[in-house]
Amino acid sequence: MIVSRVVLKNWKNFRHADVRFGDRGFLVGPNASGKSNFLDVFRFLRDVAKPGGGLQRAVADRGGLSRIRSLAARKDPNVEIRVELLNGRDDGPSWIYEIGIRQEPRGRRQPFLTYERVWNGTEQILNRPDDSDVRDVLRLTQTHVEQINSNESFRDVSEFFQSVLYLHLIPQLVRHPEQFQPSSEVPEDPYGRRFLERIAKATMKTRESRLRKIEKALRLAVPQLTNLTLTQDVRGVPHLEVLYEHWRPGAGKQREDQFSDGTLRLIALLWILLEGDSLLLLEEPELSLHSEIVRKLPRLIHRIQGHRTRQIMISTHSADLMSDAGIGGEETFLLVPVPEGTQVRRASDLSEARTLLENGMTVADAVLPLTRPSGIEQLLLFIK
Repeated sequence: MIVSRVVLKNWKNFRHADVRFGDRGFLVGPNASGKSNFLDVFRFLRDVAKPGGGLQRAVADRGGLSRIRSLAARKDPNVEIRVELLNGRDDGPSWIYEIGIRQEPRGRRQPFLTYERVWNGTEQILNRPDDSDVRDVLRLTQTHVEQINSNESFRDVSEFFQSVLYLHLIPQLVRHPEQFQPSSEVPEDPYGRRFLERIAKATMKTRESRLRKIEKALRLAVPQLTNLTLTQDVRGVPHLEVLYEHWRPGAGKQREDQFSDGTLRLIALLWILLEGDSLLLLEEPELSLHSEIVRKLPRLIHRIQGHRTRQIMISTHSADLMSDAGIGGEETFLLVPVPEGTQVRRASDLSEARTLLENGMTVADAVLPLTRPSGIEQLLLFIK
């Protein structure tokens, strides 16, 4: 399945947003426009649905509902999310999942459901609150999507949310995981602290196949690199190891603590692309990479994915990445800060960009200039 549409109300930066997606989505916009917050919608639904998570945990991990609710929300402060999921290439949505959340004004002020609804095609199969919720309002502190005994009729939706992958690898966490403690008992690792353990958990056949493919790509980007393997030290801790051909025999091996930031991030990106077919969220994949590698990323991702229907959403500031001629205005979304939050606009719907795109300009030339902060020239006056 892929996400075909997302409708948000009072979610962080977004007083209201209604966005339709295809197989790819590129989110662009100025700093603090809400790119990460938009991607966090899918992480939030994953955190609600996954084992060990749930509504209360997902909200608490984000600092409470007051941190999630848009600052522009006033008379109608409910947070609402609607996600439409498309199965294959059907014309209409296969599933629709809706959730509304409010904060209890008294007592512990924990988040409560105002509603939870599910449709399969045109048939509504869940509509809460129901009679049981009315008799026991504490039931509204939990969603049905997080409960195995309640989501049988729409478990495909729950499993889809649980499968969402997010990557924003921080190389220092990979090199020195012992110096950083996870902030949550829930086994999520978006920043790569346990990335090497993730590789080690794959079966030997799968691991060796993926590492061979990654090595082949790395040899084009990192001169003289060869023999990418996973090893273990005497304590059983996994390590990535490579050999540099131009060094003397036996002296050219390096482990991940000696890799450059760019090498580590590229290895992680290639691994996550090979790992599965669930919705993948990539945040600024261009960081630490050479501009020529960044230019090739869209085509590299396309080639790795092959014929799989895997949806990928990417946030970026990179003109190099968005200069790929294969990226269309219909899959590019411009986040525009306004006095009441942030608006999301499809690039192909913007008259000032559409004409340029139709005349053969890339998204980098036609759309990214629209993300330029007004008055940026004044930044140079700061030192005077």
